[in-house]
Amino acid sequence: MIALYLQSNNCAMEIRRDVFQAIADPTRRAILSLVAVQAMTPGTIAENFNSSRQTISKHIQILSECELLHQTQSGREIYYHLNPEKMKEIDQFIEPFRKMWDERFNKLEAIMKNYKK
Repeated sequence: MIALYLQSNNCAMEIRRDVFQAIADPTRRAILSLVAVQAMTPGTIAENFNSSRQTISKHIQILSECELLHQTQSGREIYYHLNPEKMKEIDQFIEPFRKMWDERFNKLEAIMKNYKK
């Protein structure tokens, strides 16, 4: 989890970001899908959206802060890569829920099959 602090009118306010907040945004999920296929520069990522480059850069920054993206530099270019280890953490958190819902849907399917008879 990333904690950011904002200072306004002598009042500090903490904003917390975690991976689930990061992936809640459809643009950020689309960015993750793009870089999952191949590493991309910020400019190449931005070309896939109707948003400004500045907006896409902010999304990339959030994904990087949450460690969903890694960056490497090649010459003057920065490339962003998907961090599979962080994605595994998300999957491990979701897996018990997936199993629970699969079981519930299987039970519902069995009830519906028996009801049709």
